[in-house]
Amino acid sequence: MGAYARKDGRSAIQADYDMVFELLPRLKERKNQMAGTLSGGEQQMLAIGRALMSKPKMLLLDEPSMGLSPILVREVFKTIVNVNETGVTVLLVEQNAKMALNIADRGYVIETGSITMEGNASGLADDPNVKAAYLGGGV
Repeated sequence: MGAYARKDGRSAIQADYDMVFELLPRLKERKNQMAGTLSGGEQQMLAIGRALMSKPKMLLLDEPSMGLSPILVREVFKTIVNVNETGVTVLLVEQNAKMALNIADRGYVIETGSITMEGNASGLADDPNVKAAYLGGGV
């Protein structure tokens, strides 16, 4: 589905298909399985893979860890890092602040629709106010 509108030829599409399976090996194991029967984490990976087939410059992800077990959250975040390493910019909206700041270059804290803090991710992760409010650490 992700390659439906592409016009760059079957071999280029096949190369990207192979790249998606390399990034997301669990999907290759499940390639003949109906999408609705995949686990929540596998469905998130499928959505990412489908998006990658359109050759995006930027991938927007909204709460990719929602409802997933901690093991699957780690897998999805590892996938996000791998996608970013291929040169795709990733804009991640995520309530799991600790995981998001671990993989991000920059971060923004949004409260009631307004940006209240911004900076490099490691600086935000070390900020006492961010720790107290979002990371479970005291001030």
